[in-house]
Amino acid sequence: MSDNPTVKKRHFKLKMPGAFFILFILTVVAVIATWTIPAGSYSKLSYNNANSELRLQNPHGHVTSLPATQQELDKLGVKIKIGQFKSGGITQAVSVPHTYERLAQHPAKLSDITGSMVNGTIESVDIMIFIFVLGGLIGVVKASGAFETGLMALTKKTKGHEFLLIFLVSVLLVLGGTLCGIEEEAVAFYPILVPVFIAMGYDSIVSVGAIFLASSVGTSFSTINPFSVVIASNAAGINFTEGIMWRAGGLFIATIFLLFYLHWYSKKVKADPEFSYTWDDHEEFDKMWSVESTSGGQETGFTFRKKLILILFVVTFPIMVWGVMAKGWWFPTMASSFLTFAIIIMFLAGTGKYGLGETGVVDAFVAGSSGLVGVSLIIGLARGINLVLNNGLISDTILQFASSLVTHMSGPIFIIVMLLIFFVLGFIVPSSSGLAVLSMPILAPLADTVNIPRFVVVTAYQFGQYAMLFLAPTGLVMATLQMLHMRYSHWFRFVWPVVVFLLVFGGGILVTEVLVYK
Repeated sequence: MSDNPTVKKRHFKLKMPGAFFILFILTVVAVIATWTIPAGSYSKLSYNNANSELRLQNPHGHVTSLPATQQELDKLGVKIKIGQFKSGGITQAVSVPHTYERLAQHPAKLSDITGSMVNGTIESVDIMIFIFVLGGLIGVVKASGAFETGLMALTKKTKGHEFLLIFLVSVLLVLGGTLCGIEEEAVAFYPILVPVFIAMGYDSIVSVGAIFLASSVGTSFSTINPFSVVIASNAAGINFTEGIMWRAGGLFIATIFLLFYLHWYSKKVKADPEFSYTWDDHEEFDKMWSVESTSGGQETGFTFRKKLILILFVVTFPIMVWGVMAKGWWFPTMASSFLTFAIIIMFLAGTGKYGLGETGVVDAFVAGSSGLVGVSLIIGLARGINLVLNNGLISDTILQFASSLVTHMSGPIFIIVMLLIFFVLGFIVPSSSGLAVLSMPILAPLADTVNIPRFVVVTAYQFGQYAMLFLAPTGLVMATLQMLHMRYSHWFRFVWPVVVFLLVFGGGILVTEVLVYK
């Protein structure tokens, strides 16, 4: 024992591994799972636009063409209107009830650990390009000095009313989530809002809470979101308007809970910055996202050119939201839209007396894109885990096991177990539309056996899957945390009350629906 009283005793501190290591471990676990979980598959039904026929692929891969009629769907026990296939409402292969078969084990090879990482990245190229273009656009706007002067002007006007911005952003993203499922697209809002939150004295948790968490809460209570409740209702054989008032009422209460939670946390951080759950990493976060003067010799003040650059930068986001909601844009089109504005801004920033020049704007674009390489790779690695599970033919086995758990249960117990089943399935299939078409044709008809409406199962799917997606490394969480230099342990400390709220409050709604409609 040391006699020196000034020597402090070291305490062991467990440090949560980073995003890349967590996803690597999960990839290894997924590969092992393909050796231990029995392989199996349902028959899959899809619509062939080329010849206007249904395409039925049995578990062994044999494909049969069928007439695209309601009678054929009824024979198969697929309670979906044929019009949903023909109109494009159902775009992915649908699981056919009562067709599950055990298959020969299809274990992944050791080489699939790295192979899935590569192939998952290839499959994610659309969103990766979008992120690269977004990063380049940010880099050019920062280099122009428009961010710096614009933020100074904004923080002066909002002094004393800082939470109002969090309130407005959260409400808008809740609406975006419930109406059109803006989640992956929300990544575009970090560059414009995070520097503002830093300037107002907030931390990375507030940034993620007002953007990712708010949009996800909205999506959890989707009212007309085509990528969640609409496609799930279609796959369950019902109209998406069934149960919409329950979801809208739940959304209102959940939004109030979210705003109170964000207000409590942001007020604590504002009063004492060291209260922040991410205080240990705040220097790296501020260095990454705070806006500083990028070069000497620039024109000073909030000039017309800087105002125009900022206006063009901000305009890209409502255009993106409009394109997603009204025109069905996906990541390639969004990337093209952002690139168009990036080119215009590069011209404005590069020309004139104080311009950066051709080399300056190109270097700024490249530097901005390179800063988001890690985020893009995270998305690809997460998708690779799902490839391992699907190629190993164990996803359907897990679904079959889940469906067997809820047979012969009473209504309230049935729906709570269903909620927990979707919570687990949300980790395995983090895509809302993907889980809907895989699980709804199998699980929704089980509601008939306990005499409850199928829309209650659709609601359980929303609550269960999204409660998991707040946590699941296989979803968007890891890319978000990587982007904001946040540890998973810090995020978990903040988000677990929201997960508990969604499961408990959502479970209460589900049980009430069962008792009302029983």
